[in-house]
Amino acid sequence: MTSRLRSTSDLARVAFRQVDVFTGTPFQGNPVAVILEGDALTGTQMQQIAAWTRLSETAFLCTPRHHEADYRLRIFTPGEEIPFAGHPTIGSAWAFLQDGRRPKTPGRLVQECGKGLIALRQAGERLFCALPDPRILAADESERLAVANALGLRPDEIGVHALVDVGPVWFTVQLASAGKVLTLKPRAALMETLADARYDGITVFGLHPPGTTEALEVRSVAPRLGVPEDPVCGSGNGCVAALVRQHRLLASSHYTASQGACLSRSGRVAIEYDPDGTIWVGGLAVTCIEGSLAVDRKR
Repeated sequence: MTSRLRSTSDLARVAFRQVDVFTGTPFQGNPVAVILEGDALTGTQMQQIAAWTRLSETAFLCTPRHHEADYRLRIFTPGEEIPFAGHPTIGSAWAFLQDGRRPKTPGRLVQECGKGLIALRQAGERLFCALPDPRILAADESERLAVANALGLRPDEIGVHALVDVGPVWFTVQLASAGKVLTLKPRAALMETLADARYDGITVFGLHPPGTTEALEVRSVAPRLGVPEDPVCGSGNGCVAALVRQHRLLASSHYTASQGACLSRSGRVAIEYDPDGTIWVGGLAVTCIEGSLAVDRKR
């Protein structure tokens, strides 16, 4: 049996960057694959690329449809397209700027995505995105018990909790301390049983002791989206910020959360509350890989 190697003429090249988000040190944050020429791809190709990278999200920069936007972003997990996510938003804005592109307003960007228009701003070396208005929904008792069981917790170890919708829907849970978050051992098999739940994943958080540089420790798991544990999750941290504000768990108008230690990462997520009610989620970013992807010209 003979086979023919694919001719390189059958392939096109699209510019690509892999950006580590919520860190200034390569390989210590949450990587996102950013394809800078999304218009060259179909939705099916985008999903194939996202499944191939196996990163929690892969983002595609496209020409905007709205006159106020600097670009349109499509975001895919390995399993499906989602309307918004925090670290792809910041990582894609970083890639946009590093590619030499310029926003319509210096120091500010507007991203068009499934959740509409998302404002971003530069603050020194950090980029912040405005969290879509969170919808906080009460969880029912059966959901609380199922989540406790999947996380390997007693029901009475679940503190403040709610379903928070910012595009992705996170079952957001406060635990007794940051230490409890770090020693948590989610039950992978039981996590899979939550596939039909009305939320995309579970984000847990706990307060660090007073005087610690970081106010909170956070972890996010989303096996339904093909993400057993997200190294550093922007939307999950945004949901935490919404509950922190609602329940007045911190007195400050800003704080920093740590995430990723259980995956040997050291992500840092900055949260700022505007007087107008906007929650800003931000951090550093750094490019780890730059080059191109080969894609099939045939549609």
